Amino acid sequence: MLVTGGAGYIGSHAAKALGRAGYRVVVYDNLVAGHREAVKYGDLVEGDITDVHAVGRALERHGIFAVMHFAAFLDVGESVREPARYYRNNVGGALSVLEAMAARVVKHFVFSSTCATYGEPIETPIPETHPQRPINSYGETKLAVERALPHFARAHGIQSISLRYFNAAGADPDGEIGEDHSPEIHIIPRAIEAATGGRGLEVFGDDYPTPDGTCLRDYIHVTDIADAHLRALETIVETGRSGAYNLGTGHPHSVREVISTVEKVTGRHVPWTLGPRRPGDPAVLYAAPHKAQSELHWKPRFTDLDTIVGTAWNWHRTHPAGYEGR
Repeated sequence: MLVTGGAGYIGSHAAKALGRAGYRVVVYDNLVAGHREAVKYGDLVEGDITDVHAVGRALERHGIFAVMHFAAFLDVGESVREPARYYRNNVGGALSVLEAMAARVVKHFVFSSTCATYGEPIETPIPETHPQRPINSYGETKLAVERALPHFARAHGIQSISLRYFNAAGADPDGEIGEDHSPEIHIIPRAIEAATGGRGLEVFGDDYPTPDGTCLRDYIHVTDIADAHLRALETIVETGRSGAYNLGTGHPHSVREVISTVEKVTGRHVPWTLGPRRPGDPAVLYAAPHKAQSELHWKPRFTDLDTIVGTAWNWHRTHPAGYEGR
């Protein structure tokens, strides 16, 4: 089982889920954003996803039968500033992986997609049938890969499932692996950083049409995301069915709620300042997760915000500087 980007935040949790389920895991990562120390389940092959020949060698050498593809750049703001970099890596890299799979008759592909493919919501909760109209390069690159997948199915018989998750959060409940980005862009670790004497937190707007004026988002625990990838793989192998699924709890929380929860869990004050709205930030984003629950037989276990923040706090408390050797 090849996990591209398996040294990263979500990929490393998926590698753990696969390893615990009895799969032989091979992590393929160039370690630009991932961490060697995060590869605790499986062998690490260092390589770039844009190198189709290197990907092909990894598939052949390790007898790979399926690929989970996480390797992608994910900073929305950066994607707006540097679209070429995002298209080259996120689209070009995914196509290289698929090309290598086609050449070696690897038929199963689970794709790490995003709710950013939907763009500005016209209804909430957001179902999979919602129009996909991304408003940034990050969302566009993920949608471009989703649109390519049916063509690879027709031409090469590659069956795939795309998982569109909302706000990944939390850390491994066992404390083995967690979130370590540089710079950190996600609100829960940013709030924890502020609470522990690091950078202060900026809240982007408090005049949205929501109960407390701040944005509402659907926070889904990273372990639940990993479990959904495992179930997606099993669904492809058992049924040969392709498709796309939302991953979320279906229950949004506001930015102020997140800050209050971090304060409650850590017992520390979170200093924050108010900034202007960010362009393209919808007031409300949360998933209609019923299709994944029904067809993948998946149900999130960590739905309580206190629990999600608690696992993140446990990781950051025991790894204040991130992974060893940063």
